[in-house]
Amino acid sequence: MPEYELNERKQRLLMALVERHIREGQPIGSKTLAASGSLAVSPATIRNIMAELEDLGVLYSPHTSAGRVPTELGYRLYVDALLRSAPMNQPQTSVLRDELEQMLNPDQSPQELVTRASRALAELTRMAGVVVVPRREVSTLRQVEFLPLSGQRVLVVLVVNRAEVQNRVIHTERTYTEIELRQAANYINRTYGGCNLDQICDGLLRTMRSDKDQMDVLMQTTMDVAAKGLRPEPEQSTDYVVSGEANLLGMAQADNLDKMRDLFDAFNHKRDILHLLERSMRADGVQIFIGREAGYQVFDECSLVSAPYKTDGGTVGVLAVVGPTRMDYEKVIPTVDITARILSATLGKL
Repeated sequence: MPEYELNERKQRLLMALVERHIREGQPIGSKTLAASGSLAVSPATIRNIMAELEDLGVLYSPHTSAGRVPTELGYRLYVDALLRSAPMNQPQTSVLRDELEQMLNPDQSPQELVTRASRALAELTRMAGVVVVPRREVSTLRQVEFLPLSGQRVLVVLVVNRAEVQNRVIHTERTYTEIELRQAANYINRTYGGCNLDQICDGLLRTMRSDKDQMDVLMQTTMDVAAKGLRPEPEQSTDYVVSGEANLLGMAQADNLDKMRDLFDAFNHKRDILHLLERSMRADGVQIFIGREAGYQVFDECSLVSAPYKTDGGTVGVLAVVGPTRMDYEKVIPTVDITARILSATLGKL
């Protein structure tokens, strides 16, 4: 994403245009913005600024009319400016917190809390609310062994937590000898015994990024087998609860119904959304994916606002709101953030 520093006048116009477009869903023209009185400049000046923003790729004209709508970059600049203005401090967040605390209370089971949180997100934002079911337990490494198989495959024998044994077969970049694999296992057991699997993978990946050119054969072997063998398997990914899909249908327009059907299909198959939510598990606070930033075609005309939730200081899940790029970010962002905080606090009381 290119970096743009808009001057104050351009930023004010962009903010006003995006907010108006979010409310009305129509291209916004210079006369409309001038009539609002919020910019205190002439329609001609507004037209010139809008043309400059269009040249920067921040706005575009969907039709031959003079009205413009934000591009993905326009939304990104708007959201970044919104976050800098600290919307979390707005007075209405206290009302939001009160509503959520009534919906989520310690008298419910973890599964009930997840379902309630999903419904609360959908009801408060009028979009789709998604909440990943809490991970049951962090997998702590006790011991690992790597055994060579034919065809550049390796059998991974994992002993995790107290005495749980997991067997996995992974495909490696080349064929490894039994000695190489034993040395890699010894290094991991000696260095990372007692750590959770995510910490091990993150530590190894940091090493790979910082010392890739200087890594010796042992570390190269360790990287290859550990990055594949110690990650949680897709089949073990936690499930999620989704509410409010019908809200998205109400926001769909005639020219993007096919996209909306693809999104519904993604909700049913879950894989793409789970992968996207996994990227938010290690985030510190709210993450926002706008359109193609998500990396999945099904989200090209959607935005996802997510935040992790925690118990005992560790992240156990993530929740999100999914909707069109023309979502009310000013409301959705604090709603997601506060829901994550209250869900974390409530789960901590169970």
